[in-house]
Amino acid sequence: MENISVLDGLKISVFLDGANLQDIAEYSEYSQIKGFTSNPTLMAKAGISDYSTFIIECLKVLNGKPISFEVVSDDIDEMYEQAVRISSFAKNIYVKIPITNSKGHDTSKIIQKLTDNNIKLNITAITHLSQIDLISKNVLPKNEIILSIFSGRIADTGINPELIYSSLNKLNLDQNFKTLWASPREIYNLYQANECNVDIITITKDLLVKIKLHNKDLLEYSKETVQMFYEDGLKNKLSI
Repeated sequence: MENISVLDGLKISVFLDGANLQDIAEYSEYSQIKGFTSNPTLMAKAGISDYSTFIIECLKVLNGKPISFEVVSDDIDEMYEQAVRISSFAKNIYVKIPITNSKGHDTSKIIQKLTDNNIKLNITAITHLSQIDLISKNVLPKNEIILSIFSGRIADTGINPELIYSSLNKLNLDQNFKTLWASPREIYNLYQANECNVDIITITKDLLVKIKLHNKDLLEYSKETVQMFYEDGLKNKLSI
């Protein structure tokens, strides 16, 4: 990909977010892409209904890089059982456990139980510092646990997600907890997350291709924008 070497100059690890096997295979060849994530919504959009087959096919093209797969049950005990099954496919799998179920019941007990069994975890749908505080107080990680903070959704509410990252030092997190900037809305979030010393960011292919604009001359970009408006006006035969 053009300009992907820009990532070499950043501290943050970039994971591709998606459920397209062709994209996963393509991006697994880039050393700058450190891992992959998916979720049930992305899988539904990709028309995936056979979860086990999807996991197996992904594992064939990852080049050994880590990937996160999410449980699909809303029942806490069943989440645990699904996590064990998902983890059993390969050692480079992180199992995504939501911070709560849809009824708001906290999942910290099964998170502790799973990490006690050396299952790598990705805790998803975090939107509030209190949720991270709850995990830090109730979970002693025996293996790496990724904390997926849905920064894009936080920003959608008018709150600057940087406030969460700047407050994390108050929680004295165990070193096995890794922070992840989830649901970015624009490519600037990559640079923003890097400045916030976030460990990982997940980015979709559609967003990542915009890295080609890194350090683009803004005056040239302005001219290109005007050219686009002009050509679209001609194409649509607009007149006043």
